Amino acid sequence: MPVIAAIDAGSNALRLAVGSVDADRRLTILEDLREPVRLGAEVFTRGTLSDETIDKAIQAFQRFRVVIDTHGAKWTRAVATSAVREALNRELFLDRVAQETGLDLVMINAEEEARLIHLGVAEAVRLDRKLAMLIDIGGGSAEITLSDDGTIISTESFRMGAVRLLQVLDEKKLGEKQFNQLVREYVEAAQRRFKREIGSKKIDLCIGTGGNIEALGTLRRELLGKDRDTVLGLDELDTLVRKLQAMTFDERIRELRLRPDRADVIVPASMVLQKIAKQTGVDEILIPRVGLKNGLLIDMVEELYGERKYAQRDQVMTAALQVGRRYNFDEAHGTTVAGYAARLFDETRFLHNLGMEYRVLLEAAGLLHDIGTIVSLANHHKHSHYLLSFSPVVGLSQAQMAVVANVARYHRKSFPKVEHDHYRALAAKERVVVTKLAAILRLADALDNEHAARVTGFAVEYRKPRFVMRLQGEGDLLLEKWALAKKSTLFEETFGVKLVVEQ
Repeated sequence: MPVIAAIDAGSNALRLAVGSVDADRRLTILEDLREPVRLGAEVFTRGTLSDETIDKAIQAFQRFRVVIDTHGAKWTRAVATSAVREALNRELFLDRVAQETGLDLVMINAEEEARLIHLGVAEAVRLDRKLAMLIDIGGGSAEITLSDDGTIISTESFRMGAVRLLQVLDEKKLGEKQFNQLVREYVEAAQRRFKREIGSKKIDLCIGTGGNIEALGTLRRELLGKDRDTVLGLDELDTLVRKLQAMTFDERIRELRLRPDRADVIVPASMVLQKIAKQTGVDEILIPRVGLKNGLLIDMVEELYGERKYAQRDQVMTAALQVGRRYNFDEAHGTTVAGYAARLFDETRFLHNLGMEYRVLLEAAGLLHDIGTIVSLANHHKHSHYLLSFSPVVGLSQAQMAVVANVARYHRKSFPKVEHDHYRALAAKERVVVTKLAAILRLADALDNEHAARVTGFAVEYRKPRFVMRLQGEGDLLLEKWALAKKSTLFEETFGVKLVVEQ
């Protein structure tokens, strides 16, 4: 049975989960460890990690390494979230971790964090046919994610994690009224976004994740005498918030048996949860007791058995569709071009030699290539690039989004050039990928030149150097043929072929 390991380097603690996968691909947790190294305490005040904190983190990672090796884990993934993302000396920290522990610690963005947490939740809670809101309160940020029928449709990350807010409260001496106003502003911003996404639909499930929310579940059972720690009613949350606020830090440790690194942050975390729950109108919060590390393990299992690419494609295209709708794009045209582009990708694999992981990037670029028209029709390709550079798509990394944005940028007008800063900033390999995908996208866009989806199908034949396309569809398709001839130059130069269009 394969043994795998996942590490979550959060802002309030470092966590390790080791699991084994049986013949039926079921995951069993063998180890679940936590090291109380608070990376966010310094980053959120000074902007950097001190040598002392780095040393503590290294020691914790070394202990993790021993556990990983003891279990014989053959595959380990380690990710870092907001504290490391924001640390000015993050590169030094990541290098030291690699050099002294052999662990490749990778920073992930908020969207990837939300995706992984959603994976963990989906394994523990049935999300099919449900509109669910996931609230994850970490040390540095809080993520509010909407999931419809098991697929993320929107996610927002706010700088109101428990450790960060604790620093704000201590430094700025904010009273409860000011604190509530701060949180309310964050939540109202999320509400406006979600209103656009779901309209008048009612949220079926509210799910809470993170150590502080799990601690609130435990307090529900122990302090309020309830029989479960996996659900929390809003009235019960109100009671717990009042009790926690009325106690001193020492009393929370002594009477509630909370760890010191939980006793301080649980107050701002519980207040954030309370405000989010009230303003979004939910009555209770489910607490499945899973988190980022669980999602990491599940993601690794899916990748191990070749399932991830299919799940990723559906998630990416759903999220990309929401991005397009946010900019009031021509959905029918984008969907048609994305379909043509995917088909062309498949039909030209002998020319481009790209792996299937790039197919979804091309589809996303095809779907969103025209979103820049909301700014300007004449230069919409440039505006599409700009908007995509600042509109993350759940399921894609920052590097992948850079590829998508560049492919959309070059679907018309200028060819990719190293004189363009955004193109030059890509790695050499990715510049080649962008050029190939942009060449394909230009043909796909030409096939729907009139935004009428008149091409119902096509076949290709390669007789070197002739690349023959035979179109099927409505009418004589003269405009589509003309557009293909006009937009074929990049394709011909990139792949060394001569495009010939027949019907």
